[in-house]
Amino acid sequence: MAKPLHPSVEQFKQFVKKHPKLVQEVRSGKKTWKQVYEDWYLFGEDDEIWDPYREASRKEKEEEKGTNTWLDKLAAMLGQLDAEEVQKHLANVQQAITAIQSILSEFQGAGSQRPNKEEHPFSFRKD
Repeated sequence: MAKPLHPSVEQFKQFVKKHPKLVQEVRSGKKTWKQVYEDWYLFGEDDEIWDPYREASRKEKEEEKGTNTWLDKLAAMLGQLDAEEVQKHLANVQQAITAIQSILSEFQGAGSQRPNKEEHPFSFRKD
């Protein structure tokens, strides 16, 4: 049967779970668990020595919030769109593209003469 851990050790484990960068510090060899525990025990959870570990998680949360905010704005904007208005605008754009294509084809046809069959490299004749 496992012996229950001291309450302060349980609290320390919870603190480490909230600050996963501490695990990286220990695994990289920059600190030992003993050093981290002693600092936690002496300074407490709210001391400024833990700010570098907090800042990373705060930044990540802010980035997530920013992404969610952007998606929320996009969803709200899409919800306000009128499908009939969008359809009308798309029809106008399609007409404009068709007009531009016809103008371009006219310019291309007027600028070049039709080649003779002999000058054309892929001339096909009926035998």
